[in-house]
Amino acid sequence: MSVAAVLTAAGSGSRLGHSLPKALVPLGGQSLVAHAARNLLAARAAGDDRVRVLVVTAPAFHLDAIARELDDLESEVTLLVVAGGATRQASVAAGLAALDADPRAADVDVVLVHDAARPLAPASLVVRVIEAVRDGHPAVVPGLPVTDTIKRVAPHRGVTVEPVLETVPRAELRAVQTPQGFTRELLLRAHAHGAEDAHDEALAASDDAGLVERLGEPVWVVAGDERAAKITTARDLAVAALPTESDE
Repeated sequence: MSVAAVLTAAGSGSRLGHSLPKALVPLGGQSLVAHAARNLLAARAAGDDRVRVLVVTAPAFHLDAIARELDDLESEVTLLVVAGGATRQASVAAGLAALDADPRAADVDVVLVHDAARPLAPASLVVRVIEAVRDGHPAVVPGLPVTDTIKRVAPHRGVTVEPVLETVPRAELRAVQTPQGFTRELLLRAHAHGAEDAHDEALAASDDAGLVERLGEPVWVVAGDERAAKITTARDLAVAALPTESDE
């Protein structure tokens, strides 16, 4: 049995101020998608349990460009680059369909879902997620404790002053990251159950664990990592370029 990863890389780079797709934006001499892929493949869990199949979902008009960014990956890794969808959920579904159609992925029983927008998620975090799934937790997400005070409000469109409904106890909150890990069977079942909403941005799940929750199945949290921060704005990109401690 082996591990596969679906790496979502179909987003635009508009909020980064780039005309390139976000995945192709450079960071320290490499594109975001190249960083994310290499960190996924660097992870070696117990018994050399690691990603053997990598499916990358890319903008439809940039499939070749994304593939070129990854053409020097380890030769024993099966790489598939496919067009993403209108939403993140639809993109992951496209990646899972490609995985199911490839006979080289027949023995995959654990699937990671990761975002190229989190390019510096370290190998140690990937290992932590894989090992938690292997230890009997079919749906696993990494998360960090929330340090800000969080208030739930009653949002009103067009209104700039919103009433507070409650202050949410932050000891119970985690800011969730990727990669998220699942047994293949559970992830496929969750996507099948939520397929009707996949192409509607207002209804689609913002992460795959949310689809699992809609099934009524439990999701488990392992410790996240600050290095797995999401890059959304130009400021995020500048912060990501600052020197940090290397992964162990």
